[in-house]
Amino acid sequence: MDKASIGGVLLAVVGIVAGLLIEGGNLGQILQPTAALIVFGGTMGAVLLQFPLTTVVAAFRGMADIFSAPRKYDSQLIKLLVGFANKARRSGVVSLDADLQTIQDPFLKQSLMLAVDGTEPSELRKIMRVSLDSTTEDEERLPAVFESAGGFSPTIGILGAVLGLIQVMKNLDNIQEVGKGIAVAFVATIYGVGIANLFFLPFAGKMRIRIRDGHRRREMMLEGVVSILEGMNPRMLEVKLGGFVDESSREKQEPRP
Repeated sequence: MDKASIGGVLLAVVGIVAGLLIEGGNLGQILQPTAALIVFGGTMGAVLLQFPLTTVVAAFRGMADIFSAPRKYDSQLIKLLVGFANKARRSGVVSLDADLQTIQDPFLKQSLMLAVDGTEPSELRKIMRVSLDSTTEDEERLPAVFESAGGFSPTIGILGAVLGLIQVMKNLDNIQEVGKGIAVAFVATIYGVGIANLFFLPFAGKMRIRIRDGHRRREMMLEGVVSILEGMNPRMLEVKLGGFVDESSREKQEPRP
Protein backbone atom coordinates (compact mmCIF):
# COMPACT_ATOMS: atom_id res chain seq x y z
CA MET A 1 0.00 0.00 0.00
CA ASP A 2 1.07 3.57 -0.68
CA LYS A 3 1.71 5.01 2.78
CA ALA A 4 1.43 8.59 1.55
CA SER A 5 -2.02 8.08 0.00
CA ILE A 6 -3.42 6.10 2.93
CA GLY A 7 -1.89 8.45 5.49
CA GLY A 8 -3.12 11.52 3.62
CA VAL A 9 -6.73 10.34 3.54
CA LEU A 10 -6.67 9.31 7.20
CA LEU A 11 -5.02 12.54 8.32
CA ALA A 12 -7.52 14.68 6.41
CA VAL A 13 -10.59 12.81 7.68
CA VAL A 14 -9.35 12.49 11.26
CA GLY A 15 -8.32 16.14 11.38
CA ILE A 16 -11.73 17.39 10.22
CA VAL A 17 -13.69 15.03 12.48
CA ALA A 18 -11.48 15.86 15.45
CA GLY A 19 -11.99 19.57 14.86
CA LEU A 20 -15.76 19.04 14.73
CA LEU A 21 -15.77 17.10 17.98
CA ILE A 22 -13.52 19.61 19.74
CA GLU A 23 -15.99 22.34 18.82
CA GLY A 24 -18.75 20.35 20.53
CA GLY A 25 -20.32 18.90 17.41
CA ASN A 26 -21.11 15.29 16.53
CA LEU A 27 -20.92 13.13 13.42
CA GLY A 28 -24.69 13.08 13.08
CA GLN A 29 -24.61 16.75 12.15
CA ILE A 30 -22.69 16.07 8.93
CA LEU A 31 -24.24 12.73 8.01
CA GLN A 32 -27.13 13.93 5.85
CA PRO A 33 -28.29 11.39 3.21
CA THR A 34 -30.18 14.04 1.28
CA ALA A 35 -27.15 16.29 0.95
CA ALA A 36 -24.98 13.31 -0.04
CA LEU A 37 -27.47 12.28 -2.71
CA ILE A 38 -27.57 15.76 -4.20
CA VAL A 39 -23.79 16.24 -4.28
CA PHE A 40 -22.63 12.77 -5.28
CA GLY A 41 -25.48 12.16 -7.70
CA GLY A 42 -25.19 15.56 -9.32
CA THR A 43 -21.40 15.35 -9.60
CA MET A 44 -21.41 11.88 -11.14
CA GLY A 45 -24.15 12.90 -13.56
CA ALA A 46 -22.13 15.89 -14.74
CA VAL A 47 -18.99 13.76 -15.12
CA LEU A 48 -20.84 11.14 -17.16
CA LEU A 49 -22.21 13.90 -19.35
CA GLN A 50 -18.71 15.18 -20.06
CA PHE A 51 -16.78 11.90 -20.48
CA PRO A 52 -17.51 8.55 -22.17
CA LEU A 53 -18.56 5.80 -19.78
CA THR A 54 -15.46 3.74 -20.56
CA THR A 55 -13.21 6.62 -19.54
CA VAL A 56 -15.07 7.19 -16.27
CA VAL A 57 -14.96 3.47 -15.41
CA ALA A 58 -11.24 3.31 -16.23
CA ALA A 59 -10.57 6.36 -14.06
CA PHE A 60 -12.31 4.89 -11.01
CA ARG A 61 -10.56 1.57 -11.57
CA GLY A 62 -7.32 3.51 -11.54
CA MET A 63 -8.08 4.63 -7.98
CA ALA A 64 -6.70 1.26 -6.84
CA ASP A 65 -3.29 2.25 -8.20
CA ILE A 66 -3.37 5.47 -6.18
CA PHE A 67 -3.48 3.47 -2.94
CA SER A 68 -1.03 0.80 -4.12
CA ALA A 69 2.70 1.27 -3.74
CA PRO A 70 4.16 2.26 -7.13
CA ARG A 71 6.02 -0.51 -8.95
CA LYS A 72 9.46 0.96 -9.50
CA TYR A 73 11.83 -1.29 -11.38
CA ASP A 74 14.10 1.25 -13.06
CA SER A 75 17.25 -0.45 -11.77
CA GLN A 76 16.25 -3.86 -13.11
CA LEU A 77 15.06 -2.34 -16.38
CA ILE A 78 18.50 -0.81 -16.94
CA LYS A 79 20.16 -4.13 -16.16
CA LEU A 80 17.81 -5.91 -18.57
CA LEU A 81 18.54 -3.49 -21.42
CA VAL A 82 22.30 -3.60 -20.76
CA GLY A 83 22.08 -7.40 -20.82
CA PHE A 84 20.35 -7.21 -24.20
CA ALA A 85 23.08 -4.86 -25.41
CA ASN A 86 25.80 -7.31 -24.37
CA LYS A 87 24.05 -10.18 -26.10
CA ALA A 88 23.46 -8.15 -29.27
CA ARG A 89 27.12 -7.11 -29.28
CA ARG A 90 28.25 -10.75 -29.13
CA SER A 91 25.65 -12.50 -31.30
CA GLY A 92 23.84 -9.76 -33.18
CA VAL A 93 20.45 -8.09 -32.64
CA VAL A 94 18.66 -11.08 -34.19
CA SER A 95 19.74 -13.22 -31.22
CA LEU A 96 17.38 -11.20 -29.02
CA ASP A 97 14.43 -12.91 -30.70
CA ALA A 98 14.73 -15.71 -28.12
CA ASP A 99 14.17 -13.20 -25.29
CA LEU A 100 10.93 -11.74 -26.64
CA GLN A 101 8.74 -14.32 -24.87
CA THR A 102 10.24 -13.43 -21.49
CA ILE A 103 9.33 -9.71 -21.74
CA GLN A 104 6.08 -8.78 -20.03
CA ASP A 105 5.90 -5.08 -20.82
CA PRO A 106 4.09 -4.72 -24.20
CA PHE A 107 5.87 -1.47 -25.14
CA LEU A 108 9.33 -2.95 -24.59
CA LYS A 109 8.34 -6.16 -26.34
CA GLN A 110 7.05 -4.34 -29.42
CA SER A 111 10.15 -2.12 -29.58
CA LEU A 112 12.51 -5.07 -29.36
CA MET A 113 10.47 -7.02 -31.90
CA LEU A 114 10.85 -4.19 -34.43
CA ALA A 115 14.59 -4.09 -33.71
CA VAL A 116 14.92 -7.85 -34.28
CA ASP A 117 12.99 -7.52 -37.54
CA GLY A 118 15.66 -5.15 -38.85
CA THR A 119 13.85 -1.82 -38.57
CA GLU A 120 16.10 1.20 -38.99
CA PRO A 121 16.71 3.10 -35.72
CA SER A 122 15.09 6.29 -37.01
CA GLU A 123 12.02 4.40 -38.24
CA LEU A 124 11.75 2.43 -35.01
CA ARG A 125 11.84 5.66 -33.03
CA LYS A 126 9.09 7.20 -35.19
CA ILE A 127 6.86 4.12 -34.94
CA MET A 128 7.18 3.72 -31.19
CA ARG A 129 6.86 7.48 -30.62
CA VAL A 130 3.39 7.30 -32.15
CA SER A 131 2.51 4.45 -29.79
CA LEU A 132 4.00 6.31 -26.83
CA ASP A 133 2.12 9.54 -27.56
CA SER A 134 -1.15 7.68 -28.13
CA THR A 135 -0.85 5.78 -24.85
CA THR A 136 0.02 8.93 -22.93
CA GLU A 137 -2.94 10.81 -24.44
CA ASP A 138 -5.32 8.05 -23.39
CA GLU A 139 -3.88 7.98 -19.87
CA GLU A 140 -4.14 11.75 -19.50
CA ARG A 141 -7.93 11.49 -19.77
CA LEU A 142 -8.14 9.55 -16.52
CA PRO A 143 -6.99 12.27 -14.09
CA ALA A 144 -9.10 14.74 -16.10
CA VAL A 145 -12.17 12.84 -14.86
CA PHE A 146 -11.29 13.58 -11.23
CA GLU A 147 -10.31 17.17 -12.01
CA SER A 148 -13.72 17.72 -13.58
CA ALA A 149 -15.44 16.07 -10.62
CA GLY A 150 -13.45 18.37 -8.33
CA GLY A 151 -14.72 21.35 -10.30
CA PHE A 152 -18.34 20.24 -10.40
CA SER A 153 -18.83 19.10 -6.78
CA PRO A 154 -18.49 22.52 -5.04
CA THR A 155 -21.02 24.00 -7.48
CA ILE A 156 -23.38 21.07 -6.92
CA GLY A 157 -22.90 21.66 -3.19
CA ILE A 158 -24.07 25.24 -3.62
CA LEU A 159 -27.04 23.94 -5.58
CA GLY A 160 -27.86 21.66 -2.63
CA ALA A 161 -27.57 24.62 -0.30
CA VAL A 162 -30.03 26.63 -2.39
CA LEU A 163 -32.47 23.70 -2.45
CA GLY A 164 -32.19 23.47 1.32
CA LEU A 165 -32.88 27.17 1.74
CA ILE A 166 -35.92 26.87 -0.52
CA GLN A 167 -37.30 24.28 1.87
CA VAL A 168 -36.55 26.59 4.76
CA MET A 169 -38.50 29.43 3.16
CA LYS A 170 -41.46 27.15 2.44
CA ASN A 171 -41.68 25.93 6.02
CA LEU A 172 -40.99 28.96 8.16
CA ASP A 173 -44.03 28.10 10.24
CA ASN A 174 -42.62 24.64 11.07
CA ILE A 175 -39.45 24.90 13.11
CA GLN A 176 -38.54 21.21 12.61
CA GLU A 177 -38.65 21.50 8.85
CA VAL A 178 -36.65 24.72 9.06
CA GLY A 179 -33.93 22.85 10.95
CA LYS A 180 -33.79 20.06 8.36
CA GLY A 181 -33.55 22.52 5.51
CA ILE A 182 -30.72 24.47 7.09
CA ALA A 183 -28.84 21.22 7.84
CA VAL A 184 -29.12 20.05 4.24
CA ALA A 185 -28.08 23.47 2.98
CA PHE A 186 -24.84 23.68 4.97
CA VAL A 187 -23.92 19.99 4.80
CA ALA A 188 -24.35 19.91 1.02
CA THR A 189 -21.82 22.71 0.76
CA ILE A 190 -19.43 20.84 3.05
CA TYR A 191 -19.76 17.68 0.97
CA GLY A 192 -19.18 19.52 -2.29
CA VAL A 193 -16.10 21.42 -1.15
CA GLY A 194 -14.80 18.51 0.95
CA ILE A 195 -14.80 15.76 -1.67
CA ALA A 196 -13.34 18.13 -4.25
CA ASN A 197 -10.34 19.22 -2.16
CA LEU A 198 -9.79 16.09 -0.07
CA PHE A 199 -10.39 13.41 -2.69
CA PHE A 200 -11.04 14.29 -6.34
CA LEU A 201 -8.29 16.87 -6.91
CA PRO A 202 -5.62 15.00 -4.89
CA PHE A 203 -6.56 11.79 -6.73
CA ALA A 204 -6.00 13.57 -10.04
CA GLY A 205 -2.63 14.92 -8.90
CA LYS A 206 -1.33 11.54 -7.71
CA MET A 207 -2.59 9.85 -10.86
CA ARG A 208 -0.74 12.37 -13.05
CA ILE A 209 2.48 11.63 -11.18
CA ARG A 210 2.05 7.90 -11.82
CA ILE A 211 1.33 8.58 -15.51
CA ARG A 212 4.49 10.68 -15.85
CA ASP A 213 6.54 7.90 -14.23
CA GLY A 214 5.15 5.41 -16.73
CA HIS A 215 5.86 7.76 -19.63
CA ARG A 216 9.45 8.27 -18.47
CA ARG A 217 9.94 4.50 -18.16
CA ARG A 218 8.69 3.92 -21.69
CA GLU A 219 11.01 6.68 -22.91
CA MET A 220 13.86 4.78 -21.26
CA MET A 221 12.81 1.54 -22.98
CA LEU A 222 12.67 3.22 -26.39
CA GLU A 223 16.01 4.93 -25.96
CA GLY A 224 17.58 1.67 -24.79
CA VAL A 225 16.32 -0.39 -27.72
CA VAL A 226 17.31 2.27 -30.29
CA SER A 227 20.78 2.50 -28.74
CA ILE A 228 21.16 -1.29 -28.91
CA LEU A 229 20.16 -1.21 -32.56
CA GLU A 230 22.74 1.52 -33.19
CA GLY A 231 25.44 -0.65 -31.60
CA MET A 232 26.14 1.51 -28.56
CA ASN A 233 28.67 0.16 -26.07
CA PRO A 234 26.82 -1.53 -23.14
CA ARG A 235 28.70 0.53 -20.56
CA MET A 236 27.83 3.75 -22.34
CA LEU A 237 24.23 2.56 -22.57
CA GLU A 238 24.11 1.98 -18.82
CA VAL A 239 25.35 5.51 -18.16
CA LYS A 240 22.90 6.93 -20.70
CA LEU A 241 19.88 5.15 -19.22
CA GLY A 242 20.98 6.08 -15.73
CA GLY A 243 20.21 9.67 -16.62
CA PHE A 244 16.50 8.82 -16.60
CA VAL A 245 16.52 7.94 -12.87
CA ASP A 246 18.04 9.31 -9.70
CA GLU A 247 20.80 7.58 -7.75
CA SER A 248 18.52 6.26 -4.99
CA SER A 249 16.27 4.52 -7.54
CA ARG A 250 19.25 2.91 -9.23
CA GLU A 251 20.43 1.41 -5.96
CA LYS A 252 17.15 -0.33 -5.23
CA GLN A 253 16.74 -3.97 -6.12
CA GLU A 254 13.33 -4.24 -7.71
CA PRO A 255 11.28 -6.86 -9.58
CA ARG A 256 11.97 -7.52 -13.23
CA PRO A 257 9.62 -5.85 -15.76
